[in-house]
Amino acid sequence: MVKRLQNKVSESRIALPIALCYAIGMWLLGGLVKEQWWLQFACFLLTTYLMVELNNSNALIRIYSRIVSATFLVLSCMACFLFPSLPGNFTQLCVVAACLILFRSYQDKASTGWTYYGFLCVGLASLTFIHILFYVPVLWALMLTRLQTLSWRTFLASLLGIITPYWLGSCWLIYQEDFTWLIDHFALLTDFQLPFDFSVLNTGQIATFAFLIVLAVIGTVHFWRTSTYDKIRIRQLFSIFIWIDFLTTVFICLQPQHFDMLIRIMIINTAPLIGHYIALTHTKVTNITFCIISIIALVLTGYNLWMSSSLF
Repeated sequence: MVKRLQNKVSESRIALPIALCYAIGMWLLGGLVKEQWWLQFACFLLTTYLMVELNNSNALIRIYSRIVSATFLVLSCMACFLFPSLPGNFTQLCVVAACLILFRSYQDKASTGWTYYGFLCVGLASLTFIHILFYVPVLWALMLTRLQTLSWRTFLASLLGIITPYWLGSCWLIYQEDFTWLIDHFALLTDFQLPFDFSVLNTGQIATFAFLIVLAVIGTVHFWRTSTYDKIRIRQLFSIFIWIDFLTTVFICLQPQHFDMLIRIMIINTAPLIGHYIALTHTKVTNITFCIISIIALVLTGYNLWMSSSLF
């Protein structure tokens, strides 16, 4: 088998360290020091670490490769206009943590502990992005059909996990005798705006969204064509990435005002899909595609950095 550039990159042991150095450089150019985004950067680093664990603990790629984590870093830096948001970075951290924990419960209907902690992460994410609760019924459906973990015990554990942050926070609200924040927070669930109103997005956001859709489609089609080479467990996990990616795309189209939060979820789920494509294909066409993808990602990163960074 001929090893092309894409294979050499995906199988390289220094790919992840180089991608991490690249990401740190993008954060510095984005204004990390000047704007004092230390908490945001800490969340980003923790999210990256969890992505590494997600890849390694589940063996998402059937060969040695850290391309999933490296791809996550590149795609995250491509959307550098997301750097300043602490709620957004915290939400992204919680989403990856939820995936990592819930995947550990695969085919174990008695895994109430893993289920509780997974949905606790979802509950924590909802503190900064309440609309993530719309994903909960989808997660239950995926637990039933893909993870095969849904039982009445895990269902109750998931409810308890979501409620826990609010249960603990209500103690403080009771002490303050002011429930205004809680009421206003859940009232946001009923705040809907015009669907497909992309006028709320700038050119960089639209281009980033379109590029991620293309990557998701490429990764999905490739996985469907080659999934027979993967273990059943990996097929189930990748089908979860595909479903969440698809639903997130629909959600962004219906309510573009939530773009900055939802695009983070899309990046998390697109990274394994396109990483699988890059690592496990080896034709001239796919190698050219890899080069084109890399160039577009760099161009979009430069454009978004130019438009959003306080240093330019």
